[in-house]
Parts: sequence; structure tokens; C-alpha cells
Amino acid sequence: MKSTMRTIALASALTFGGSFAAHAASPYGTWVRPTTGTKVSFYECGGKLCAKIVGVSDPAKKATVGTVIMSGAAKVAEGKWEGDLLNTDNGNTYSGYVTLSGGGLKLQGCALGGLVCTGETWQRAN
Repeated sequence: MKSTMRTIALASALTFGGSFAAHAASPYGTWVRPTTGTKVSFYECGGKLCAKIVGVSDPAKKATVGTVIMSGAAKVAEGKWEGDLLNTDNGNTYSGYVTLSGGGLKLQGCALGGLVCTGETWQRAN
């Protein structure tokens, strides 16, 4: 009986531990922009990566909830996607990258053909 319980406990740990590790190494889920507290859901759309605003901390930006800020970013390398990113602060769309980096999700928007890039690293929401 004890052997069976240990086997079940080990199988559960491996199953749930493995799914947590896969989730941790994935861009999918809700992430928080550190400078604004905006929450963005990253999800799969047609085999690509998309993102939309699902929460804001600034009541003045409530109208942006539901706005898609990225649609159809293509995976270009392990842990890296390339596509267009909407900056809701100025309404401009930039070519850019989303990269899994050290437990965070780095979003980088570029202008002038990639000569000028800026970005920040977001953290997974709790």
C-alpha cells in the first residue's frame, strides 16, 4: 500500500512539475508591464503569438482593455517571436521582438528599419 501511494505521489509530482516547467518556459499567459502595471494576456492565434490588454491600473486607460497589441508574431528562434507591437501610449505600431529572458518576457519595439530599438522586460502576473 505504501509503495502504491509513493508511486502515485511521484507520478503526480512529475506530471504537475513538468506542466509547470513547460508553462514557465512559455510566453502564454498573463504578463505585467512594470512601468504601467498593465496586464496583457499572451495567447496562441493560428499557430502564432498574439497579445491583448486584459487589465490596467490607471483608470484613465480603462478604454484600452481588450485592445490587441500584437497579432500574428512568428516564432523565429527558441524563445523568440517577431511581429508588430502596438504602443497604446502613442498609438504607433512598431516592428519588434518578444523574447523569453531570465524568467521574464522582454518586449522590444524598433523603428527606422531596426536601427532604433527600445523595450522592457515584463514579469508573469500572479
